[in-house]
Amino acid sequence: MWPEADDEIIGGDLTAALAYMTPAGGAVVTPVAPIGLRDREAGTVTFTTSLGFGRKLERMRSNPRVALAYHAREHGFATGEGYVLVQGNATAEAEPARDVLEERVRPASIRFMGEPKTGLFWDRWLDAYYADRVLVTVAVGRVTSWPDGALEGQPTVTGAPLQQAQPPSQQAPAKGTGPRVDAERAATRLRGLPHVLLGYAGADGYPMVVPVRVGAASADGITLEGPLPAGGRRAGLLGHSYEAKLIGLETRQYTGWLQDGLYAPHTESGFKAPANKTLLLLANGFLAKRGLKKARAAAATASA
Repeated sequence: MWPEADDEIIGGDLTAALAYMTPAGGAVVTPVAPIGLRDREAGTVTFTTSLGFGRKLERMRSNPRVALAYHAREHGFATGEGYVLVQGNATAEAEPARDVLEERVRPASIRFMGEPKTGLFWDRWLDAYYADRVLVTVAVGRVTSWPDGALEGQPTVTGAPLQQAQPPSQQAPAKGTGPRVDAERAATRLRGLPHVLLGYAGADGYPMVVPVRVGAASADGITLEGPLPAGGRRAGLLGHSYEAKLIGLETRQYTGWLQDGLYAPHTESGFKAPANKTLLLLANGFLAKRGLKKARAAAATASA
């Protein structure tokens, strides 16, 4: 059972950074809205995702080791400057549990993001986004908390002991370690966002997520500053911002190679949502429907 101070942050932050592993041993870092879902006595934390975003679910089913970094206090209910990293094994539901969505998720969502839009049009348009959401429950193995967002103080560890050894360097990608997207452009985009986090495989195989600062950039990569591991490894990078009720959010996501503090981005994705709730819901509905259609087509192909 993690401390009360950690529980206030886990239960009060509007957003967290989820890290999950890739088949090649890297990590992808993406923002999620946990909306306070957790069971401290059972030792679990929970978030939801749409079936329309199936790749995330596939990766977690393949390798359930995940981490959630509670790193930002804006527009939530928690206070203070603490940083809480939850690590454990994720289990995702195969199908939406409508009773759980109505009785547990909906009230929690309303608390953080207000009443949802309803009506004939909105019920149909947002069906893939709201009604087709599944719960992902993380059986917590370790909770590590630092008194400040820079991870400079002494951490408090609940659960499995924190690995003291540095994770070993990984084998370099066959296609090379250098940037495959414009590193200087990526650095410029990341500097414009208030939260930047790096994810990588820790010594015990669970993702580590740490805050970083973006330094100088060149054609060789982006200099990162923060509590970074030595050596070379695959790593994911996330930069994001958000407003109240997650309106007007922006994310930039990268996968790439980290070599002694120099990050070479290999892939790039992201979006900037309009600072308007109606436009945001229209976009969410479209993306979820498109993703759900692709997920169902992939499932049908796999079954065939």
